[in-house]
Amino acid sequence: MLKFYQNLSVITATFLVVMAALLMPAAAQKKGGTMVMIVQPEPPTLASYLSTSGPIGQVAAKVYDGLLEYDMDMQPQPSLAESWNLAADGKTLTFKLRKGVIFHDGKPLTSADVQFSIMKVAKVTHPRGPNTFRSVTAVETPDPYTVILKLDQAAPYMMMAFSGYETPILPKHIFANGDLRAHPNANKPIGSGPFKFTEWKKGAYIRLDKNENYWKKGQPYLDRIVARFISDPSTRTAALEKGEAHFAAMGAVPFNDAKRLSASKNVTITTRGHELISPVAELLLNTRRAPLNNVSVRKAIAYAIDRKFVIDNIWFGYGKPATGPMSSNFAPSGLYTDKVTQYQVSDGIARANKLLDEAGFKKKADGFRFELMHDSLPYGQEWTRFGEYIAQALGKIGIKVNIRQEDVARWLKRTYTDNDFDTTANYLYNLSDPVVGVHRAISAKAIKKGRVFSNGSGWSNKRVDELFDKATVEPDLAKRGEYYAEALKIAADNIPIIWTHEMNFPTAINKKFKDVIVSPLGVYSNFDRVYTE
Repeated sequence: MLKFYQNLSVITATFLVVMAALLMPAAAQKKGGTMVMIVQPEPPTLASYLSTSGPIGQVAAKVYDGLLEYDMDMQPQPSLAESWNLAADGKTLTFKLRKGVIFHDGKPLTSADVQFSIMKVAKVTHPRGPNTFRSVTAVETPDPYTVILKLDQAAPYMMMAFSGYETPILPKHIFANGDLRAHPNANKPIGSGPFKFTEWKKGAYIRLDKNENYWKKGQPYLDRIVARFISDPSTRTAALEKGEAHFAAMGAVPFNDAKRLSASKNVTITTRGHELISPVAELLLNTRRAPLNNVSVRKAIAYAIDRKFVIDNIWFGYGKPATGPMSSNFAPSGLYTDKVTQYQVSDGIARANKLLDEAGFKKKADGFRFELMHDSLPYGQEWTRFGEYIAQALGKIGIKVNIRQEDVARWLKRTYTDNDFDTTANYLYNLSDPVVGVHRAISAKAIKKGRVFSNGSGWSNKRVDELFDKATVEPDLAKRGEYYAEALKIAADNIPIIWTHEMNFPTAINKKFKDVIVSPLGVYSNFDRVYTE
């Protein structure tokens, strides 16, 4: 990320890169074959323009391309846009589209599709899009291959949000017809990516087939990608060991099995491919409800949780303690600080009990002060165990915790539409810039009924919003760092969310598959370069 900021000057002039290695198939890259990737849980939809639920993007990113891709140095690279120019004042961004790109239904991609995908989709229905593109006032299309974004203020962070995962380019001639939120092609996606949607057998698999007319000549190399849904963790591991499945990421490979799998002759375990994601795990608190609207109660809960225990015993060492909503991956750029209130202390239980007593929540005859309902995140066994740990940890300070388990669709609705929960678990991606990935966690602007993976706690602070607004347009890194340092301190003092740890997911890859993790987006890239030996 630091390198990106250091090279912003490159983007302010015309930036044209020809990726010969991507456009010419290498002799060693064998064509054909099927990759079976385990996706857990089954996605509730394939409309990645409506929901950023992890499993959705893992599949949809193979179907929808974006204007740009990103290399391992976090530098933008051409995709549907072959060149771009950002004006000196940062308020005009011009893309030149690649000619000859066609959607999976055979219709050509033009500037009108990009205009629609940004102004009518990303700015309206995408959970992060309204914030990412809030400075965009218009998208002009002077010809079929020129796209001009007009901004009312500079937004340098926006350059890192044009991947097919983050801002998919949809065919206007299909998605402009009817209700975008209930579109018949939501689960039968049509994009311009390397793989075409073929079939979804609920409860079993999604099949994607090679796009024979992909704009990268000779690619993709694979004939097919099959996303399998296997609910039982031990069965997922066995499938990887036996070679019945070839890829698993973002928790689909059980953390407790990752080290054992790494010793297998068939499987490689890597933690690469999260550089542009930076997930931070959290215990989300509904501050709209008593007693969680009381800051002393929230602080007590924060003190009661042993983050090191959580990392070592539930995530088997894959992670590090978090200090707030921002990942320490932003430290090299100067935007992160850990000089905030720390809740990982040796006498946390004693501090928690004292806070609750002073707040008037005395223990009753049964030993409990009050009850809470915890909704487990339905993303695998680690989150079930995390919920069980929360019940045990809070029980030590006199809070009785009941646990509820629901499927992904019900959990999303309960959390982000109905706000009908006390505590739940989640993890939010920090992504390429705090404006894109961090603001949504605690900004008042991100409180919107039905907008998933945004401000679920309902907490906001006027000063934090002011600091976020300043950091959004501030070009000087040092000043941005000062704004974020103050905002992170306020967040830690008010603790509307218990940020537990920065996640580091193990990814399992069958050794016969090559060039799988070639992007900082990892599983959220399009896999057009994957091949088998």
